[in-house]
Amino acid sequence: MVNKPLLFAWVVSIIAMAGSLFFSEQMDFVPCTFCWYQRIFMYPLVLFLGIAFYRNDQDIYKYVLPMSAIGVLVSGYHYALQKIPALDEFSMCASGVPCSGQYINWLGFITIPFLALIAFLFITMMMLMLWKRKK
Repeated sequence: MVNKPLLFAWVVSIIAMAGSLFFSEQMDFVPCTFCWYQRIFMYPLVLFLGIAFYRNDQDIYKYVLPMSAIGVLVSGYHYALQKIPALDEFSMCASGVPCSGQYINWLGFITIPFLALIAFLFITMMMLMLWKRKK
């Protein structure tokens, strides 16, 4: 039997990683500090979730859930930096690309941190479903 939450979380992590690599390697968008933090939390999920799906490991939520929850916080804060100008003075991006910069702004609200936020939220929801099944 296919573990759908695990499969969906893995596919989302692959798409998120591929998207971030596309933006930086093909579109030549230079990642800011918070973009790197989001990558630090997303990229290992591809490996962890892939192995867990292959082994049908129902307990992977114990390891993935903290990483995806932190990813939600980081990408949510990064998105807020982009959309709330008053937060720009609290930004950690002192050198290089500003964290408030927006390479894309589709439909007036879809930016790269927003895409990461959606991916982290989806993975978090899938891990919560696995956790609920275990109870």
